[in-house]
Amino acid sequence: MHAYRFALDPTPGRVGALLRHAGAARVAFHWGLARVKANLGQREAERSYGIAEDALTPPLSWSMYSMRKAWNLAKGEVAPWWAECSKEAYATGLDQLARAPENWSDSKSGRRKGGRMGFPRFRAKAKVTPSFRFTTGTIRLEEDRRHVTLPVLGTLRTHESTRELHRRITAGSAVIKSATVRRLAGRWFVSFTVEVERADRTPSRPDAVIGVDLGIKTLAVFSDGRPAAENPRHYDTALRKLGRLSRALCRKQGPNRRTGQKPSNRWRRANAQRNRVHYRTAVLRADALHKLTTGLAREYGTVVVEDLNVAGMLKSRKLARVVADAAFAGIRRKLAYKTVWNGGRLEVADRWFASSKTCSGCQAVKPKLPLRVRTYVCERCGLVLDRDENAAPNLAALVKRHVAGSGPETVNGRGADRKTPPRGAGGSEASTPQRPSRDQARRGPSPSNGRITEIR
Repeated sequence: MHAYRFALDPTPGRVGALLRHAGAARVAFHWGLARVKANLGQREAERSYGIAEDALTPPLSWSMYSMRKAWNLAKGEVAPWWAECSKEAYATGLDQLARAPENWSDSKSGRRKGGRMGFPRFRAKAKVTPSFRFTTGTIRLEEDRRHVTLPVLGTLRTHESTRELHRRITAGSAVIKSATVRRLAGRWFVSFTVEVERADRTPSRPDAVIGVDLGIKTLAVFSDGRPAAENPRHYDTALRKLGRLSRALCRKQGPNRRTGQKPSNRWRRANAQRNRVHYRTAVLRADALHKLTTGLAREYGTVVVEDLNVAGMLKSRKLARVVADAAFAGIRRKLAYKTVWNGGRLEVADRWFASSKTCSGCQAVKPKLPLRVRTYVCERCGLVLDRDENAAPNLAALVKRHVAGSGPETVNGRGADRKTPPRGAGGSEASTPQRPSRDQARRGPSPSNGRITEIR
């Protein structure tokens, strides 16, 4: 599957239709959530009365099929205006509700990546991102390559040409499966999920291996001596302008949910201006990452990166902003699918491999190398090199020591799949000796696993 996103230029009348469809999705979501919460509350109240479990009110099904069937029976009373919007708008809200409890359960048990998700809640109109999805009906690109047609909404003009996707559809190598409409930073976008038949590709240097060391001072340092990719720091560049716009926004009458105060028109305009700066910063960052990862995937047969603990870095008050702006996880995610598209492969070094502490000349390992020390000095062979330039060749050298059977990702899909070894992450003894536990004292000393060189 591949996604193509295009900005829309709808007329004021069409903007109202887009907002109605997004509101219809939210109404369907709220209706289903209220129905389920009422059922759960009724069952809980009956339990408090001492009613047997088999005599409780029957539970409601959270499946999409059951929700949609119940909505079709109640929509005439709940939403008498339901015919003004496509049925897919209501299905969007019901589908989101059907997925919510599974996501909540998986997040609670640790099976879902990312931050902890809570139980589904009602969505405030002012905070939710207006969006809806079409899976059936008339979804096509017009021949002029400047318009798209969607169910009920009709033909909408696009801000940019759709020629790339139109050529694939005309040639029969792509089929549109769904279309998602969303408003971001005051603009409307349509994203097409497309099933694409890709031709087999081969990198320009299929046997070449490159190690990529990611960092904050320099975004990416490469093992083959090519110029490093400087960190553009897009957010830091926009901070001054964002600060000025934020101060201007604070001087205007904004919304207040506690008192019910509505925002003034001047506040809305100022907020939209600030949001455009945030959006431009995100777009510039994504463009730079796409250019970097596309160049690597098209040239090298094997790309090696580190399994960085990005979530842990974001907890640091000093590093959180610059780490988030660098988007380390985005680089790895883009390389993962672009190397497959271009016939290469991505190897992810184990999180505990000491790439910065290991000498790229003689493979000696330092017991400690603080982050403030930017130059690597080897006491054994006398190598003096920038720590990032020293780490990149170590990553590339790991391919020669690749352990058979290991894949491009870690076992649990979220990072490291083992605890820190007894001798420390770098393979050398820790500076502070640890007192053995009673069980370890009875069993005696355990053999060391040595340095981890396995690639994940």
